[in-house]
Amino acid sequence: MHQAVNSDKVPAAVGPYSHGSEVGGLIFTSGQLPIDAATGEMPAGAAGQTRQSLENVRRTLEAAGSSLDKVVKTTVYLKNMEDFGAVNEAYASFFREPFPARSCFEVARLPKEALVEIEVIAEK
Repeated sequence: MHQAVNSDKVPAAVGPYSHGSEVGGLIFTSGQLPIDAATGEMPAGAAGQTRQSLENVRRTLEAAGSSLDKVVKTTVYLKNMEDFGAVNEAYASFFREPFPARSCFEVARLPKEALVEIEVIAEK
């Protein structure tokens, strides 16, 4: 049985889902858009959106009693693979070695016309 994870420090879900789920000692976050919960706005550019998405991931993990240090896998969705370098630079400031495993995909479109969306799997 899984337990829903939600935080009032993360923007409300844009659909019928939780910010994350906890099951078997693992936290699975939903894809976190780069929306600032305080303003409802998205930063300009892929680097700023990466930082905001990861801040939302961090807050979701904290609501579940976990942290970025416990992330074992990330998935990054990009609107444009041309932003890969800028995303990597911003992403690297949130993680240290040993880095989590990661997949990165270019997608046709993201909700709210975002440039970046990130989801993770972390240990509790």
